[in-house]
Amino acid sequence: MKVNFDKDQDGLVPAIIQDVTTGSVLMLGYMNKEALDKTVESGKVTFYSRSKKRLWTKGEESGNFLHVEDIRPDCDNDTLLIKVLPQGPTCHKGTDTCWGTENKATYGFLSELENIIANRQNNARGDKSYVASLFESGINKIAQKVGEEAVEVVIEAKDTNDELFLNESADLLFHYLILLRAKGFDLHAVAEVLQKRH
Repeated sequence: MKVNFDKDQDGLVPAIIQDVTTGSVLMLGYMNKEALDKTVESGKVTFYSRSKKRLWTKGEESGNFLHVEDIRPDCDNDTLLIKVLPQGPTCHKGTDTCWGTENKATYGFLSELENIIANRQNNARGDKSYVASLFESGINKIAQKVGEEAVEVVIEAKDTNDELFLNESADLLFHYLILLRAKGFDLHAVAEVLQKRH
C-alpha cells in the first residue's frame, strides 16, 4: 500500500474510521508511517496523537479497540479509509461515534420509511393515514396484508410485466415494514439474523 506522508510537514495523514458492518463513520484520527505500520502489524487501529506527541492504540485505556478489517488509501494516497469492527463505543465520551450518533446500519430511503411508519404508529389514534388505520386494525390485519401482497408478487413474477412486478414488490416490502414495526422489530434486526447465518 502506497501512502504519501510527505504532503503534511508533520508526516501525518488523516485516517477516517468506518464500521465495516454498518457503514457508520466512527471517528477521524491521524497516522504517521509508524502508526500505520503498527496498525497493520497488530490489527488494531493505532494513531499518532498530536497532543501527546506519541503513538496511541485506540482502546489502550478503555478496552474499546478498533479491529481492522480493511485499509484503503484515497485517490491521492494522502488519506486513509480504515474499515473496522469496533469493540464498544468509539468516542472517549462513551458514544458510538465522535459525532454522538448511534452506530446503526441505515438503509437509505427504507430507513426514512421506517421512521415514517413508526411516527404513524405512535400517533395512530389521531392519524387518518392508511398506515395508522392498519395499526388500529391490529396484527392479524397487517399479517393478512403481507400475505396478500406476497401472493400478488408471486403472480406477477410469473408474468412478463416488469413494472407490475416491481410495484407489487414495493407493496410487499412496504407492508412487511409495517408488520416488522407492529412486532417491535426493524430491518436492522432482520439484517443481524442474515449476518449471523452468513
